[in-house]
Amino acid sequence: MQPLLVVAAVIRSDDGGRVLACRRAPGKDAAGRWEFPGGKVEAGEAPEAALAREIGEELGVGIRVGALLDRTVTVRPDGRAIDLACYDCRLDGAAPVTSTDHDDLRWVDPAELEELRWAEADLPVVRMLAAGALPGAGGDETGVRRGSAADDEEDT
Repeated sequence: MQPLLVVAAVIRSDDGGRVLACRRAPGKDAAGRWEFPGGKVEAGEAPEAALAREIGEELGVGIRVGALLDRTVTVRPDGRAIDLACYDCRLDGAAPVTSTDHDDLRWVDPAELEELRWAEADLPVVRMLAAGALPGAGGDETGVRRGSAADDEEDT
């Protein structure tokens, strides 16, 4: 079975110093866990287009999709594989105030990301961001890391 292709937006604040974290609402898959907003890529859809569409639907805002930051395949306990591609993004207009899928939206300093309880698939990019690897924020300018969640577990 092919992994489910999912995209997520690491949306940076206007000053570039904080990122938007979203807590999954009760009744949703992974309820109570934090994630970067996004969703599934539809057949024939480019990942960047899917991400802009999903953020518009979920948060009611526009974004500019930038560079790929991380792409990792995570196998969930139920056996489903999630291929999550996370992109560096900026808002194209006002900041979101509500979400169709989340009960809390919070701007967080990357150094504080690991204090939140994250969805499993988001953990590789959370660790990368917490380590300072955000382009233009003092980290590696490419910011791209590819691998699998199994790679992360070997490192710990």
